[in-house]
Amino acid sequence: MVGVVNYPNWLIFTRPYTNESECSRVIIYINIRLSSFCFSLQKDIIDYRDILLVLFFNNGNIFWLMNVYSNLSHSALKYLKDTEVDIHNLLVITGDFNIWDNLWDLFFPHHSSISNNLIIVADSFNLNLLCPINQVPTRYSDNSNDLMFL
Repeated sequence: MVGVVNYPNWLIFTRPYTNESECSRVIIYINIRLSSFCFSLQKDIIDYRDILLVLFFNNGNIFWLMNVYSNLSHSALKYLKDTEVDIHNLLVITGDFNIWDNLWDLFFPHHSSISNNLIIVADSFNLNLLCPINQVPTRYSDNSNDLMFL
């Protein structure tokens, strides 16, 4: 990440890098009020430029958060689909998946086979697509590729 904004009330998780070709395109911000949960970046489980995996502890249990950036060739999604990862208690997968599909964008006229792969990955972690009941954007842009699975 180049030019990451540091906020005093937020912990920042991103992959360290030594050159531009390794720099991460994802970041996770955790509010410092949650720091007692002992968040930790886990590169030993998933070591991929465009996927961040963070764990935290709560009541003696380990829980996981994942943020994904899938470029237009969907390399991160392919990596997740082809890599066997034994992660229990993954609570959230969120990110920009660069997949346009009528499953989450009612104004898009087509279904993409790539979205099937995303659903397979989410299913492997027992997660479902979050569909807001009131159709207001979570951010103001024309990007409906930012998705969250819970």
